Amino acid sequence: MQHHRFLEELTLKNSYLTVGVFDGVHRGHREIIHKLVRDAHMNNAPAVVLTFEPHPASVLTGREIRCLTTSDERADLLFSLGVDTVITQRFTPDLSAVPAHEYMSRLKSHLGLSHLLVGYDFALGKGREGNAPRLTEIGLELGYTVEVVPALGDESGVISSTEIRKLVSIGDMAEAAKLLGYRYRMGGEVIHGEGRGKKLNFPTANIDYPKQKAIPPNGIYACWARLGAERYMAATNIGLNPTFTPERKIPSLEAYLLDFDRDIYGEILTLEFVARLRDEIRYTNVEALIEQIHEDVKQTRVLLSAEI
Repeated sequence: MQHHRFLEELTLKNSYLTVGVFDGVHRGHREIIHKLVRDAHMNNAPAVVLTFEPHPASVLTGREIRCLTTSDERADLLFSLGVDTVITQRFTPDLSAVPAHEYMSRLKSHLGLSHLLVGYDFALGKGREGNAPRLTEIGLELGYTVEVVPALGDESGVISSTEIRKLVSIGDMAEAAKLLGYRYRMGGEVIHGEGRGKKLNFPTANIDYPKQKAIPPNGIYACWARLGAERYMAATNIGLNPTFTPERKIPSLEAYLLDFDRDIYGEILTLEFVARLRDEIRYTNVEALIEQIHEDVKQTRVLLSAEI
C-alpha cells in the first residue's frame, strides 16, 4: 500500500485506475472501488486511485469546502478496501487547464494505464471535456479501455459527498452514517485546554482537529472515542464554551470519556459521532452547567449502552 503526492513518482504497468475526489469514501464510492479492486486483482494488475487536494470545486469557485476526510484519512479508507496505490495530486488552476488528452497521456506514461473506471457523471480536463465518450476515444489511441459505473442510490436518491456534508452541517449524524456506511469521524492529538472540565470534575480531552474538516454544528454529542485499540463512551462538546469563553471564534472539540481516568496528552483520539443530544447553551451559573453535564453523561450512557 503506497500513498503518493506526485504522479511523477510512479512508474507502474497495466494499472486499473479510477479518478475522483472520493470525499468520505461513501457507499456510492465503494461500488466503484470494490469493482476496481476485484477486476484489477483478477487480472494481476495494481488497483490505483487518483484523487485531489484541495477539493477541485474550492479551487475553481473560490468557495471554501470543508471535506469529510483529510487526504490521509481518505487514503486509509481506500487501502482498507484493497486499493494498492493512492495518489493525492495537488489540484491547482494550472492543472484544471490541462486538456484531457494531455492529462490521460500523463496517466498512461506513469501508471501504464490499461483500464479506467469512472462514475456516471465523471469528467476531467480543461472545460471538463474529458467525459466518458471522449475518454473512450482517447483510450483507443493511447491503449486503455473505459468502463462507466452507474451511481448508487437509495430511497433518498443518489448518494453524494455534497449531501453528506449537508447532513453533517446540521448535525444529522445518523443519516450521515447511513450514507457513508460508517459513522462520521473527527480526531487529532489531545492537547492542553483551559482545564475547566477538570475543575468541574468532568475532565475533557481537548482535540486538535484538522480545521479543513467538515464540523458538526455547536452542541453536545454522544460519541464513541477510540484510543488505539480501546473504545470508550464519550459525551462530546463542539462549540465556543459560551459560559466561560463567549469571545472564542473557532469551535473547540472536547470529549469527556466515561469510566476513564488517564493522562492522554499527546495521544491521538478519534471520535465517532452517534447522535446530537442538544444545542450548546450559555449558563448563568456553574451549578446549572454541572447539572446539565450530568444529564448529558446519562443520555450518552443510555444511548450507547444499547449498542453493546
